[in-house]
Amino acid sequence: MTAENRSLKGTVVAITGASSGIGRETARLLVESGAKVVLGARRLDRLEDLVSELGSDNAVAVKMDVTKSADNKDLVAKAVSTFGKLDSIVANAGIGYYGGIADNTDEDLINMINVNFLGTVFTVRAAIPEFRKSHGGDIVIVSSVAGFRGGANEAVYAGTKFAQVGLSGAIDRELSPEGVRVTTICPAGTKTEFAIGAGRTEGDPALDEYMSPVDVAFQIVTSLQQPRRLRTGIWTTWSMAQSS
Repeated sequence: MTAENRSLKGTVVAITGASSGIGRETARLLVESGAKVVLGARRLDRLEDLVSELGSDNAVAVKMDVTKSADNKDLVAKAVSTFGKLDSIVANAGIGYYGGIADNTDEDLINMINVNFLGTVFTVRAAIPEFRKSHGGDIVIVSSVAGFRGGANEAVYAGTKFAQVGLSGAIDRELSPEGVRVTTICPAGTKTEFAIGAGRTEGDPALDEYMSPVDVAFQIVTSLQQPRRLRTGIWTTWSMAQSS
């Protein structure tokens, strides 16, 4: 018996933080799978380069800031106006400031909390009206294993990831009766620009032991390819070299 696989051909997926790393690789894998993608991020030049690579028939770019509710609504509106619908949304935008609890400025910590948590809330809220119109959809929240066991040098960052995990569990229980699946992807360290963050240095040999952004993108796409009768609540992953 062959395992059932849900086709993504013709589905429309919006992705925040799509200009690099996990978001960019997710867009590439989704288009390979036949989906249309709506790419949101602050760096429009990078998004436009990605659209050129993927093809304007398959992708559209939206300059946005996830901490602004209106920008998230604009992302969803662009999906509907360009491709006629929205099937899934990937809340991937995030930022990391590392160090002890007394390190970093108040402004940097406020920004991280707003991007990582409030930005996720606004992204989810923007998608819900479209999912309710179509009686279903997928929400994928890219969190972190730090949402389960924060390290000594990432207390505030881990707090934002714990918040994402709590949010996703609650909205899963709220929305699953309406046909909306909520998946939380929780990777360990991943070799992206984000992994450098503040308090880490480029070229750190530890980064070579991290997962690649394609590894995490694979998780996201696989969760969307599950039959509609199934849902994955939380998916945690480490590389073989990383401690769990």
